[in-house]
Amino acid sequence: MMTDPIFYAAAIPAVFLVGLSKGGFGGAMALLGVPLMALAIPPVQAAAILLPILIVMDAVTLWTWRKHWDPATLKIMVPGAVIGITIGWATAAWIADPVIRLIVGCVALWFVARYVQLTLAARRRAEPPAAQGHQPVKGVLWSTLAGFTSFVSHAGGPPYQIYTLPLRQDPKTYTGTSVRFFAIVNAIKLAPYFALGQFDATNLSTSLALAPIAPIATLTGAYFVRRMKPEVFYPFMYAMVFLTSLKLIWDGLQYLMA
Repeated sequence: MMTDPIFYAAAIPAVFLVGLSKGGFGGAMALLGVPLMALAIPPVQAAAILLPILIVMDAVTLWTWRKHWDPATLKIMVPGAVIGITIGWATAAWIADPVIRLIVGCVALWFVARYVQLTLAARRRAEPPAAQGHQPVKGVLWSTLAGFTSFVSHAGGPPYQIYTLPLRQDPKTYTGTSVRFFAIVNAIKLAPYFALGQFDATNLSTSLALAPIAPIATLTGAYFVRRMKPEVFYPFMYAMVFLTSLKLIWDGLQYLMA
């Protein structure tokens, strides 16, 4: 197990922020997990330590949101996620993670800009943005990207949200569905991570030491989401996507300018 106090000074808040996000409190905080831990250890090792903790969080959120989910969303998106994870595994040796973050960040920023445009137009008509129905082709495409980015950098949230937020599901249904989607994704990721040699004794024991933080943070996030009205929840979620996009773009640009 790692004993460096500087590592735990970064890892403890990182795990707590990820737990809040897993509870349904927005994706931007989840993206801070690996970068915060990477202040003290290599990013690949940070991702490997975080994955078992994500599995613990998934167990808590699956129980917390067990009554709320949309089977149609999962039926459309899970196959795409499997494809994306497979692509990520096959290309893990030569894909630069910051480049992927830059691409995803730009797409997410466009997504938020489009939402703002539609919202302003709807306000001029004195009505909220209309909910979109399921579009299976788009769902598979975005979930493939979600599976891929989740595998390479635990950053599958923005592509998932690009497809699901316009559905304007009830906040509880939205959160419960996303919980199931990413629980499935994280479970599938275990085998490739093992195959890549990321789960050694040091990483697994460190994950175990940090795991008790996971349920506390996750339940805290769920507590707040259960009490948020749709008119508050959706603007908040889009704000989180906006912050996420800025963080991803910043990571990518730093890499390209280095």
